Amino acid sequence: MRRARLIYNPTSGREEMKRRLADVLQRLDSAGIEASCHATTGEGDAAREAAEAVDRGYDLIIAAGGDGTLNEVVNGMAEKENLPPLGVFPVGTTNDFARALGISKNWEEYCDLVIRGETRPIDVGKANDRYFINIAGGGTLTELTYEVPSRLKTMIGQLAYYLKGLEKMVSLAPQELIINASGQDAIHDEFMVFLIANSNSVGGFERLAPGASIDDGLFDVIAVRKCNLAEFVRLVTLALRGEHVNDKKVIHFRTDYMEVVSPGLVQLNLDGEYGGDLPGTFRILPQHLRIFA
Repeated sequence: MRRARLIYNPTSGREEMKRRLADVLQRLDSAGIEASCHATTGEGDAAREAAEAVDRGYDLIIAAGGDGTLNEVVNGMAEKENLPPLGVFPVGTTNDFARALGISKNWEEYCDLVIRGETRPIDVGKANDRYFINIAGGGTLTELTYEVPSRLKTMIGQLAYYLKGLEKMVSLAPQELIINASGQDAIHDEFMVFLIANSNSVGGFERLAPGASIDDGLFDVIAVRKCNLAEFVRLVTLALRGEHVNDKKVIHFRTDYMEVVSPGLVQLNLDGEYGGDLPGTFRILPQHLRIFA
């Protein structure tokens, strides 16, 4: 019998996993997967639990929550050897990573996929000494994902991000960045935002990095040069259709290694969570993890 450790955020997605927990455990158990669970209690708890699950030799780990919960679980696992495959129940607000891999939000369908053992390898990003699975970035707008109170996200979902985004756009300001990436000339300019994408789905935009692939060993980098509010809104409109990458205000390239520094304070966002401040060194770990997908 296989052993599974289910690590879930009890407040994610309007507390959906709390309601489904008994059904999920029963479905896995009936297929020969002995599953135990752990409800996260605060920041860093999911990472600690994931690390312990690897050390205790679980055959698979399942993260149930949003992108932030998934990020913590990946950080708990990434440094370990002989990693078990990871499952993802997407019950968060945006679920960018699950959307990029086409992971079903139907819990029964996803349980059956885990039971069948269908996995695929994926790249993992490393930012300084932390890991990310979907996106790293910096700039005023990237701060909104971890500034929205978790209770508000539980109550009104995606709308919480839109409200915070409108608030941020009023005070949108460029930041001076120096970008050095393998295969690219050095870039020194003022930018509104920079994003290092491991998949095509970022911040609810499914075409923000239209050519990105989760297993190609490369990041897709998108940086928006200094512009006014009207120009920025125009770029957002283009991004909805995936037509922004050729705009003169946008820098787009692919790389497996990148360094970013700034003379000012620039906070990092890793999978929707605060990830420290610049300077930042970003490298990709090709096909470092297997995901049930």
